[in-house]
Amino acid sequence: QLQLVESGGGEVQAGGSLQLSCAASGLAFDGYPIGWFRQAPGKGREGVSYIEPDGSSTDYTDSVKGRFTVSRDNAKNTVYLQMNSLKPEDTGVYYCAAKTYGGDWYQDWGYDYWGQGTQVTVSS
Repeated sequence: QLQLVESGGGEVQAGGSLQLSCAASGLAFDGYPIGWFRQAPGKGREGVSYIEPDGSSTDYTDSVKGRFTVSRDNAKNTVYLQMNSLKPEDTGVYYCAAKTYGGDWYQDWGYDYWGQGTQVTVSS
């Protein structure tokens, strides 16, 4: 079993920055690709970013490219999501998840382990 805990959310004004952390415990963390997802009020869960187990490859949804950066420190069992130039439409609950099945990285059905989420609110 892999446990994931997100932190770092909060309220920020448009144009501001936040860094989210996803701390893992349990199974071998460095064997899992990690995805970041978000869910805005009244909307479905959206894939935001993805990072390979060794950090060699990353991907982002188009709306955050150039503003968000995902990274990981396997020695600390932690994945980070640096979010800059935040916009009100970035508001939502952000989740990290460990990918255990096939499919595209932004498809949430491919992930077996999820954190509890952290709220990000961007005010205009």
